[in-house]
Amino acid sequence: MTATLDPTPTATASADAPVDTFDSLDPANGDLVGTHPVTSKADVDAAVARAREAAGWWGALSFDERAEHLLTWRSVITRRIAQLANLSHRETGKPHGDAQLEIILAIDHVAWAAKNAKKVLGPSKVRSGLLMANQASTVEYKPLGVVGVIGPWNYPVFTPMGSIAYALAAGNTVVFKPSEYTPGVGQWLADTFTEVVHGRPVLQVVTGLGETGNALCTADVDKLAFTGSGPTGKKVMAACAENLTPVIIEAGGKDSLIVDEDADLAKAAEAALWGGMSNAGQTCIGTERVYVHEKVFDSFMTEILGQAKGLRAGADAGAKIGPITMPSQLKVIQSHIDDAIAKGAHVALGGSDAVGERFVQPTILTHVPEDSTEITEETFGPTLAINPVRSMDEAVELTNATSYGLAGAVFSKKQGMEIARRIRSGMTSVNSVIAFAGVPTLPFGGVGQSGFGRIHGPDGLKEFTYAKAITRQKFKPVMMLTSFERGAKEDGRVAQLITLLHGGKQTLK
Repeated sequence: MTATLDPTPTATASADAPVDTFDSLDPANGDLVGTHPVTSKADVDAAVARAREAAGWWGALSFDERAEHLLTWRSVITRRIAQLANLSHRETGKPHGDAQLEIILAIDHVAWAAKNAKKVLGPSKVRSGLLMANQASTVEYKPLGVVGVIGPWNYPVFTPMGSIAYALAAGNTVVFKPSEYTPGVGQWLADTFTEVVHGRPVLQVVTGLGETGNALCTADVDKLAFTGSGPTGKKVMAACAENLTPVIIEAGGKDSLIVDEDADLAKAAEAALWGGMSNAGQTCIGTERVYVHEKVFDSFMTEILGQAKGLRAGADAGAKIGPITMPSQLKVIQSHIDDAIAKGAHVALGGSDAVGERFVQPTILTHVPEDSTEITEETFGPTLAINPVRSMDEAVELTNATSYGLAGAVFSKKQGMEIARRIRSGMTSVNSVIAFAGVPTLPFGGVGQSGFGRIHGPDGLKEFTYAKAITRQKFKPVMMLTSFERGAKEDGRVAQLITLLHGGKQTLK
């Protein structure tokens, strides 16, 4: 099947095959990578039913037993990393090195989730307070059962594994719907885990287009984790609402990188270039806007343009930027560049002619009007909008003037932490870019139109559980409050006690 510029792959059916199929294509040249079934709603429901049955076994294992399986899987992925990286390269177009880096980060997260689930989720004692001093109180976190995961194509290993590995470590089984652009990567992950658990359907993949994703949303899952666009995220929430299924939504962003006047300009430029151009700019936590203190703006531009020399997109070994994976995004990138230029932006690198049939060359625009789509909407391409600001107050104000709130970065020697805390986002790196994603102990997620819920870290483990509170009476209470035998005497005593505990010394005037 040849490549098309349709927004989604086309499903086909042959006379010999009763099941519809679709092709995944190499976005760099249109070559066929693989053919996969379009999973029907009935088959999605059947997969969830198998997962429900398998959850009885997987959920009953101890934390240590589950960790052993997950750590074995980690080792399998590590030993076969070249195989998986090559498959990811072919389905996404990203360079082999970038594909490998993504997998390395995912491996580290699998290991952390496996090793820390018991500590985070296991029973722990909590204080009972004076009124309930006769009770021993504990809280623990129980698996939900079956978790559905809908993954993206831009980071087909790292991003969904933030839900898959943590859900598995918490004791859930998982049904995973990978993007229609990277079904082979999703199938590879499920197949290798199935090897580890000797064929049990603990992690299953259902491949297909939007209808398959919708079927997973309305299936009998206990929670659904979605990564993708905001409009699709809203559809996911609406579908999940039919069964009151809770969701985690990670819906992209319009992140900025702030450069203070005392910043290391060489490092800031390097970070901005990587954050904006790596993975062809197809990174939800990537850099799309840069606000630079006006005192160092010219020096910063000289630095970043110098570093950008020789950086280009292509399919050859010398190119460090791959193709645009989703063909329909080319029109979006083109429209954002053209809108910015039409409104007065200056082209420092690339420009309107940078957008080709498969590749987009690095583009840097300066003095971009804040009402242009290059500033207000997610571009998801290798472009940077770089604007000077009079102060860090203005930089923060402009950074926060968006409905998104996913991530960002700050470069400053003195005020980095202070500026970072003022940014309305779920994650911020100081004097680096995207570093938080590589730290397994940190939660990952956004606010506003970037979504809600968290993966990674203790928060990520707890997202796939419910809290179970237990009290155990240690001795007979001094005052029996939960009884019809309680009388006026007990009521008086408990009123006196609560006044001593919480009455305070001040009174209202």
